[in-house]
Amino acid sequence: MTQTADIVIIGSGVGGASLAHSLAPSGLRIVILERGEQLQDTPEARDDVAIFQKGFYRSSEEWLGTDGQSFLPGNYYYVGGNSKFFGAVMYRYRREDFSARPHMDGISPGWPMSYDDLSPWYDRAEAIFRVRGSTQQDPTEPVHAKPYAYPAVPDEPAIAAVRKRLEKAGIHPSSLPLAIDLDTWLGRAPTGWDAFPNTGEGKIDAEVGPLKSALDHPNVSIVTGARVTRLDVDESGRRVVAAVYIKDGVEQRISAGRFAVAAGAVQSAALLLRSTSMAHPTGLGNTSDQLGRNFMNHNTTAMLAIDPFRRNSSVYQKTIGFNDFYNENNEHGFPLGNVQLLGHITGNILKANFPVPAPRWLTSLIARHAYGWFLTSEDLPNPESRVTVRDDRIVMHWIRSNMRAHEALIAKTRAVMRKAGFPIVLTHTFGRKTTSHQCGTARMGSDPKTSVVDMDCRSHDVENLYITDASVLPTSAAVNPALTVSALAIKAGASIARQA
Repeated sequence: MTQTADIVIIGSGVGGASLAHSLAPSGLRIVILERGEQLQDTPEARDDVAIFQKGFYRSSEEWLGTDGQSFLPGNYYYVGGNSKFFGAVMYRYRREDFSARPHMDGISPGWPMSYDDLSPWYDRAEAIFRVRGSTQQDPTEPVHAKPYAYPAVPDEPAIAAVRKRLEKAGIHPSSLPLAIDLDTWLGRAPTGWDAFPNTGEGKIDAEVGPLKSALDHPNVSIVTGARVTRLDVDESGRRVVAAVYIKDGVEQRISAGRFAVAAGAVQSAALLLRSTSMAHPTGLGNTSDQLGRNFMNHNTTAMLAIDPFRRNSSVYQKTIGFNDFYNENNEHGFPLGNVQLLGHITGNILKANFPVPAPRWLTSLIARHAYGWFLTSEDLPNPESRVTVRDDRIVMHWIRSNMRAHEALIAKTRAVMRKAGFPIVLTHTFGRKTTSHQCGTARMGSDPKTSVVDMDCRSHDVENLYITDASVLPTSAAVNPALTVSALAIKAGASIARQA
């Protein structure tokens, strides 16, 4: 069976949904192919045992490390993609992130565009994700042409007290920019949202925000349960002519004038690497040999700051962060990274992540007095850090970088927490097979010899192929990438619409 469209978008996560939203008013016939199905509301959606201990929502798909060991990567396949489970933090990259600058263990190469080039598209992304925040609290916050349309999500009393303790310790805590409708979220059940699936309207994820907006247009449709296996090109190799996908065990094809791949940094690279042909023997759009390379994943650590004398009474917790060590204004003279609250850690969540088997009474006792933090440092691009495909299996070879800076961030944050009155500080640095914040693999650039797509996310090699997810990010910065992915996809959509 062969279908037709003006544009086919592969993936309904942040990048694919934002592109569809941007293009929907153009009248182009847009078909979104989504591997997963819509996430249904069940009791497990707010059950911390089901989610964190039993892995109710985790995909069974395994990837292969170059050490030969298989692992579960933690990707989710639903309408809305990984954003159904995200922490809803929608940071802009800082102005400094767009320029080349040295780090402790290398150089971040910068972008082929400036912050000012992307700023108007950030405005549009914040609007469609209904981001709540403040531009007046964080010294590293870049200039916004427009203020946030909604006030910041309020601190709970326990978190307001932590904010004051941090300020007394000399830190500049600021409200996190969040895509959360708090009353709606809490109306379903009194839990946090970080890593909890969104089955309603409370979290403005890719489905609730841009995808819903796109599907309100009659020219936009979505096919779920559609796993795309390859893209076929014409004899010249300059144009994609069809996407081949499996649905209900049956192979189908859809042709279109344009194709956009937005399946995530790893899956997009794997799809294009599988789409070989006479014209593209090493993967579709890969004459630069950069496809799959420069995989970045952030260096991340979970930190528990424990005060045995005060109880953490918060429900959702995740409202503040700080960037005092984000730039070079520290004794190390190098950027270190971002610190933000995790969602409130319950005894069941802590038990699922405890380094040794522990009784629930113990983990619950610790959790009652603990505040969880998430520390992020920039991972630097390296062409040898890469995604490949072997016998149709995804192979991941992530080479850590910039770990000295991350260790310095841990030390600085530990000292801050102790100065703020938390005598016990525990940390867990996530391993090489944790694939949150994955980006790179199809880097953006002006030179076709060293990059995969141009500044409009269009392939240098294939005139009707676009990549509109985190694959194209030239650098990882040290903040959550979702808003930047959305801004780039909306910008790409405007470019496509002008050419239509």
